[in-house]
Amino acid sequence: MAARDEEHVDPRLSAVQYRIDRMREELGETDDTPTGSAGAPGLTDRPAYVEMVIQQAMRRGEFDDLPGAGRPIEGLGESHDPDWWIRRKIEREGLTGLGPPALQLRSEHAALAQTLDGMSREQDVREHLDDFNRRVKLARMQLLGGPPVVTPLVDIDAEVAGWAARREERRQAARAAAAPEQTPRRRRLRRRRGAQGR
Repeated sequence: MAARDEEHVDPRLSAVQYRIDRMREELGETDDTPTGSAGAPGLTDRPAYVEMVIQQAMRRGEFDDLPGAGRPIEGLGESHDPDWWIRRKIEREGLTGLGPPALQLRSEHAALAQTLDGMSREQDVREHLDDFNRRVKLARMQLLGGPPVVTPLVDIDAEVAGWAARREERRQAARAAAAPEQTPRRRRLRRRRGAQGR
């Protein structure tokens, strides 16, 4: 029966135990806790063994300066969300363009004026608006699934006129800020020196 137990020893556990034994030898530590076959801890000894390994790592300082040390864990009191990891990744990386087309188009429509104001040519503005309308129409066909599309199509001519008006306002504001303020100067009356003696 003992030979049969040795046949079923997980080689990964043996490799981990070997590595732990070598680390103990380097640190000069000894362990008096009994272990199971091939150096792996038994089921009853496992919690004590894990605690011991954690304590040794803490003494060596392996847990010092971890990111987030001393701060509360984010989202600990919130309800469980199975997609928490992807949401956190999107927030941390600031990723955009992810999600169903309906949601992407809504957020893009909300920031449309700001996006257009970053463009310098009318042709670029028209191309962007034409592409936006095309994507709205495509999403309305629901080929990709997802929530219903409630984003309206944009009137290209009206948006271009609004873009041109905002651009002109910015230009006038820049000119006004660049032009020095001209205050009317009061003329000084100069008296002649000869007239003072009269």
